[in-house]
Amino acid sequence: MAKSSSTLSNLVDIIPRKRQFDLQAELSQAWHGNNVFRTAFFNALSMQFPKGEHAFIESLRAYRDQIDGDQLKAQVRAFIGQEGFHSREHQRYNDALVQRYGEEAIADIEARFSHHMDFVANLPRSRKLAGTCAAEHFTAAMAQILLSNPAALDGVSDEMKALWHWHAVEEIEHKAVAYDVFQQQIGSERMRLIVYGFVTYNFSKHTLLNMLDMLKAEGKLWSPGTWIGGANFLWGRPGVLRRALPHFLAYLRPGFHPWDIDDRPLIAEWKARYEPELAAESAAAGAKLAQA
Repeated sequence: MAKSSSTLSNLVDIIPRKRQFDLQAELSQAWHGNNVFRTAFFNALSMQFPKGEHAFIESLRAYRDQIDGDQLKAQVRAFIGQEGFHSREHQRYNDALVQRYGEEAIADIEARFSHHMDFVANLPRSRKLAGTCAAEHFTAAMAQILLSNPAALDGVSDEMKALWHWHAVEEIEHKAVAYDVFQQQIGSERMRLIVYGFVTYNFSKHTLLNMLDMLKAEGKLWSPGTWIGGANFLWGRPGVLRRALPHFLAYLRPGFHPWDIDDRPLIAEWKARYEPELAAESAAAGAKLAQA
C-alpha cells in the first residue's frame, strides 16, 4: 500500500551534516565546465542562500514554542541545524567569489539582496513562514533535478559536485518541515498560494539580477553565444528549469504536500555514494524492522 505524504514526512531522517569544502581555487574560475553562464547561474543562487536560510530559520523559531508533537519539534531542530550549516558554507563560497567578479560586483549583489531581506524581516510572522514554505519548495525542486539528472553538473569537479549534492539532499530531507508547521499553525491555502506568487517573482528576479552583474563583471553580458548556450542549459538540454517546472507548478495543486513527490530513492543513492557506512547501517535497520 502506498504511504501518504504526511506519513513520509515522518519516515525521512533529517540529519545536520557539518561539511566544509575546499573550493577557493575553483571559485576563481568558470568552474562549471569552463562555461561562464552555467557558473554564473549557480553562483547567483548561492548569493541568496546565507541570508535566505537565516530568514528560514527565524521564521520557524517564531513558532517553535507553539508546535504540537515531539516529532515535528525534533524535525524543526534538525531543519535549523541543516540550514545553519548551509548558510555558513555558502557564505564561505560567496566570499570567495570576490576573486572572480571583484569586490564592487559582490558588494552590490549583497546590498541589493540585504535590502530585500530587510523588507521580508518586517513582514508578519505568518507571511514569513508562508514564504519559507514557498522558497523551500523551490530549493527542493532544484535539488531533485541536481540529484536525478547528472547532466546538470556535467563537467564539474568531484569537490564541487559534493557541495551541491550535500546541499541538495538535505533540502530534500527537510522539504516538508516548514510546510507541516504552516499547516499546523496557520493552514491558509489562500495565503500559501499568494505568497508563492511573490516568492516566485523575487526568487527569479534576484537570480537574474545576480547573473547580470556577474556576466557584466566578466565582459560577457552582451555575448549572444553566452545567452544562447545558457538558454539551452536552462530550457533545452539538459533543461534544468524545464525539468523543474512541473515540480514548481505542483505547489499550486489543492491539497499539495511536499512529499507527494517521493524523493527517498534519491536520498538513498546519495547516502550510498557519500555515506556508505551509514547507508549500510540504515539498510540493516530497515531489514530488521521488516522482520519484526
